[in-house]
Amino acid sequence: MKISSSFSLCRFALRTCLPRHLQGDIYDRYYCSKSSSTQSRVIQLKSKLACGPTFQDFIKSSDKSYEACNDEYEEYLIPECTTERSQKVYFETYGCQMNVSDTEIAWSILQKAGYSRTHELPEADVVLLVTCSVREKAEQTIWNRLKHLTALKKRSQKHKTSLKIGVLGCMAERLKSKLLEQEKLVDILAGPDAYRDLPRLLSLAYGGQRASNVLLSLEETYADVMPVHQTPEGHSAFVSIMRGCDNMCSYCIVPFTRGRERSRPLSSILEEVRMLSDQGVKEVTLLGQNVNSYRDLSEQQFICSEGSTQLSRGFKTVYRTKQGGLRFSDLLDRVSLIDPEMRIRFTSPHPKDFPDEVLQLIQERRNICKQIHLPAQSGSSRVLHAMRRGYTREAYLDLVRNIREMIPGVSISSDFIIGFCGETEEDHQQTLSLVREVGYNVGFLFAYSMRKKTHAFHRLQDDIPAPVKQRRLEELISVFREEAAKVNMALIGSTQLVLVEGESKRSSEELCGRNDGNVKVIFPKTDLPVQPEKTQMVAITPGDYVLVKITSANSQCLRGHALIHSSLNDRKTCPSEHLLIELGM
Repeated sequence: MKISSSFSLCRFALRTCLPRHLQGDIYDRYYCSKSSSTQSRVIQLKSKLACGPTFQDFIKSSDKSYEACNDEYEEYLIPECTTERSQKVYFETYGCQMNVSDTEIAWSILQKAGYSRTHELPEADVVLLVTCSVREKAEQTIWNRLKHLTALKKRSQKHKTSLKIGVLGCMAERLKSKLLEQEKLVDILAGPDAYRDLPRLLSLAYGGQRASNVLLSLEETYADVMPVHQTPEGHSAFVSIMRGCDNMCSYCIVPFTRGRERSRPLSSILEEVRMLSDQGVKEVTLLGQNVNSYRDLSEQQFICSEGSTQLSRGFKTVYRTKQGGLRFSDLLDRVSLIDPEMRIRFTSPHPKDFPDEVLQLIQERRNICKQIHLPAQSGSSRVLHAMRRGYTREAYLDLVRNIREMIPGVSISSDFIIGFCGETEEDHQQTLSLVREVGYNVGFLFAYSMRKKTHAFHRLQDDIPAPVKQRRLEELISVFREEAAKVNMALIGSTQLVLVEGESKRSSEELCGRNDGNVKVIFPKTDLPVQPEKTQMVAITPGDYVLVKITSANSQCLRGHALIHSSLNDRKTCPSEHLLIELGM
């Protein structure tokens, strides 16, 4: 700053802060005492600066020390990895398939940071619970588990380094203060969008601090993190394609614990599916909170593409129609072409996002399973309106009819919530009649539990008594089982293509797998021919496709006997009359 400017500023301050009769006296003393000495100091400072380092010198020095700074940062992140052995982490996963996928992502990040994984709790140095907040019962299970782990931690302090306990996922975001500060049951918290920060959080925990990061992101999809898949026998895997939800159903906590919708770039998804195919995986399930609202806007050409979202007929949203991007049908098309012998499933969809092009693609591609999860939540239009689902009972049934017309033989599953705010006995009966009319083969049925932050929490009353909810839930389960049994018994005598998962839980002499409709199929363990005309018999192993003749059924599963090894594109998948004679049927 110029000296004259300094004096001007001084005069302005004096005029605004002091009485007029004092301003002149103080200014005169400041000016006389400071002017000569100030000029002298300025000259000395300029002389020193001329001899010192320049800004360019600073930049060069920073470049040379950048790598060394990175090394120091890495050491800070993982102080325990310099010991004789790496720290062992133990995961427990609760809730939906998205949490299974999140576990694989979190483990990939920690593995790169130098941690090892154990499946034995007594061996663990770090225990991480991947949690769910959708229902109160799920949260209570985790609270009880945390109390048990805290007791285990106190005992472990006597003979080894203190056990570190962490909570990941939805519950971490929802109950951060209570978990970390009030109950003091955990050392770290990481929300669904903060798994990259796990190494730093654990480092702080080992330094004696409680650490958390539960910030939600508008961009995080973990597109560049290749999950470490932990699949039984390596035959199936989950692939996350999008995160968050924009639907804002009045009962649902997901938009508040997982944030807004954002989709993973298509190229990243295709890369992961190709990798799984190379590893011999036979079934991939595409995952998302609202999986069929997928929209890739990662490249400019996608953003500028024409066309708005096409909804199912009679459905609407609480948000504006979205424009541009690669849609779910584009993704499904590209994924299904990677490996004709790999089954493709997807969950969990919203009924509003089933335009005809998606249904047509499912019908055309043999490796896209002819099974659709179609969450109804209620059979009453009045309750559906209160839930802010964006459709009526009639629109839902029209969609079911359209799906069955376009995909003959399709299996349909659903979700239902019983005892929502204001649900009357008539509303409940309409839900039971919807189950009878549609005929689902699989269902996920729950009594309503109010969650904080939701629209229902702020605007509605949870006015259905718990005994009434329980009674209605039991009635719904009973009707659901009756209808599922009818659907499954209609398959008796048919031949189903089954992807073998492994031994049956009840008998080592039986194998189990799932058919195209995602129904469990159980059959005796035996060797099978590869070709009808061949006498050579080959053992059945997990990951094999086999044809199974169905002989009995109930609401839970199908039973039968295996006929022959097969594949998705083998002509034996749809046996002809000639082939059935060759197989002795």
